[in-house]
Amino acid sequence: MTTLHEGRHTGEHLLSEANGTLSRESVTVTQSGTALPPGQVLGKITASGKFVPYNNAASNGSEVAAAILYAPLEAATGDTKATVHVRHCEVVGAMLTGIDAPGKVDLAALGIITR
Repeated sequence: MTTLHEGRHTGEHLLSEANGTLSRESVTVTQSGTALPPGQVLGKITASGKFVPYNNAASNGSEVAAAILYAPLEAATGDTKATVHVRHCEVVGAMLTGIDAPGKVDLAALGIITR
């Protein structure tokens, strides 16, 4: 029998968020050919203002966790518009991709609480 694996759903990582769209922003994510799941932690490149997967070892701005991807992005190369959480929400830490202890601290400073 074939075993199927269901991926994460849009917003599945959320416990709560502020009313309306206060927690969300539309941003540009620069992709490098791989798909990004909902719950992907993102950093913001200082020079361009564009978002990429968070990398605590980087030195271009993306070493600071700045957002969480709301919906999945299909594999692509280049810039893609996306909705992200940038403030005032609670998320399930186990459902975040790319999170670490310093990233949790960065997100908490934005009002994004990891449970």
